[in-house]
Amino acid sequence: MGALALKPSLYDRDYYAWLIEQAAHIRARRLDQLDYEALAEELEDMGRSERRAVENYLKNLLLHLLKWAVQTERRSGSWRDSIDTARDAVADLLRDSPSLKPQLSEFVTRQYDRARRSAVNQTGMAEKNFPAKCPFGLDEILDHTFFPGGSVREERSPVLPRGGARKKEGGPKKKV
Repeated sequence: MGALALKPSLYDRDYYAWLIEQAAHIRARRLDQLDYEALAEELEDMGRSERRAVENYLKNLLLHLLKWAVQTERRSGSWRDSIDTARDAVADLLRDSPSLKPQLSEFVTRQYDRARRSAVNQTGMAEKNFPAKCPFGLDEILDHTFFPGGSVREERSPVLPRGGARKKEGGPKKKV
């Protein structure tokens, strides 16, 4: 007869239930009932997840900065919004996990090559059109007013309705 099959742990059977159980053990100070090994792995995974999130937003940010720099005729509000959104996300993550800040230069170096490859894929332009090394400084990358080739934060004229004429406030007057 074969070896007895071990019953899978709660961690393996129902992750959510395992999390709730571990939290209950901690709150009740039942430290002898904690699943230390799995808890340690989960905490490490959470740290890696935070790091990956920062890196993913940096890659997207670098991609859009490259496209902004190289495809000046295709600049759009959508690209500007993508740049702002990525900068906001990185700032939020760094506010929650400031110990990641010293690693930002390393993250930019690692993600720039990926962003450059994506820029080549998305634009259809030759790789030689994009610098081999990141042309943006870390301060520029994170600065909400920086856009390659100059700021786009200048004042804009109000948007006019189609036809160029502004409608008068209050709508049409009724005949009495």
